Amino acid sequence: MAVKIKLKRLGKIRSPHYRIVVADSRTRRDGRAIEEIGKYHPTYNPSVMEVDAERVAYWLGVGAQPTEPVLAILKKTGDWQKFKGEPAPAPLLQPAEKAARPSFEAVGGEDEGKGEAITQKKKADKKDEAAAESSASEA
Repeated sequence: MAVKIKLKRLGKIRSPHYRIVVADSRTRRDGRAIEEIGKYHPTYNPSVMEVDAERVAYWLGVGAQPTEPVLAILKKTGDWQKFKGEPAPAPLLQPAEKAARPSFEAVGGEDEGKGEAITQKKKADKKDEAAAESSASEA
């Protein structure tokens, strides 16, 4: 029996989530799996890749073959290099913490509370233009 490490698709139509599973190579993509060994969420920014390194090392050691997408994930997490005895890759980028936006008062803004619009309404503009044209034609 050939064993593969592959992706099992979950989620809605346009928001896929995947589980990294160990399954018989003859099973369907979303069929029965022997074991779940990780998660992959490509739609998050940055994408989330969680892999159980001990279980991956075990299954690779017993002869399980990763599919191409799983092989790419294992290379990014460093599990493939550890299995092959190669140097580890550069660490994955972590999302930068967003700085909290300063409040209006902290910036030094003063709210005078005028309560009136800055720009005039369009109806008033048309009436003013009509009145200007009529006064110009009378003169």
